[in-house]
Amino acid sequence: MRLFYERHEGTAVKIPKAMEAAFADPQSEDERRIKELFVQRKRLADAQRVLQGKPTKTAAQHQRIATVKIEQLRGRLDDLRRTESLERDSRIFPGVYAPVMIVQDGRKLVVPMRYHCRPQGKPPSFDQFPGTFNARRDSLEGFWRRQFGHTPGIVIVNAFYENVERHRVEGRELAAHEKPQNVVLEFRPQPTQDMLVACLWSRWSAPGQPDLWSFAAITDAPPPEVAAAGHDRCIIPIRAENVHAWLNPDPGDLKAQYAILDDRERPYYEHRLAA
Repeated sequence: MRLFYERHEGTAVKIPKAMEAAFADPQSEDERRIKELFVQRKRLADAQRVLQGKPTKTAAQHQRIATVKIEQLRGRLDDLRRTESLERDSRIFPGVYAPVMIVQDGRKLVVPMRYHCRPQGKPPSFDQFPGTFNARRDSLEGFWRRQFGHTPGIVIVNAFYENVERHRVEGRELAAHEKPQNVVLEFRPQPTQDMLVACLWSRWSAPGQPDLWSFAAITDAPPPEVAAAGHDRCIIPIRAENVHAWLNPDPGDLKAQYAILDDRERPYYEHRLAA
């Protein structure tokens, strides 16, 4: 509730449609978007009337901004009115919120967290560092030592996406004078299944600022089929029977946590170009 309220107040909170669907009232949300759309339409109409008289830089600026916002709002309204579920509704990107299962005070909870971890004690400017949506296994006792064995979590996914250079996907060397071209691959386990992905999280707080819950997925060296597709990392899906032990760690026994990561599910990942 706090998260949705902060977004309503203008905080830059990104939530996928599939997560919104469990909480949003489509009718009242439509009304809010429509009201916002009307405000921008009025702004555009007022600016156009001024331009018909005596053109001004301010009126031209209002016209440009309102036109862009109207197109954005139209797209959002179309998405809100859409009732059928699409795959892209559930996809998350760095900076987007997702439900994460954790344990607090002996209770399992599902908490919305941002997929881009800001560890407690770091300044907000730390968000400019791009690498903390994933936690490399070889840095768990280094950079992530305050989270590993202390604040583990689980995210449920049935696919993951990676940026890969096209020539690596095609299994060839970069040609002379050829510039690397980025493509996005979707990796999906076969058979299709929900994977319990190991992650770490942090609850960041500072005086006068709202708490930030955020997480990072743990990654490791890839299986052969992911490496052959040109990527050098892979998420770690743990076994269902290890969930309780993973979420209730003993900070003094990190070997047990490593053992859970080693005793992972090992599906075969098919890949394709992402839509």
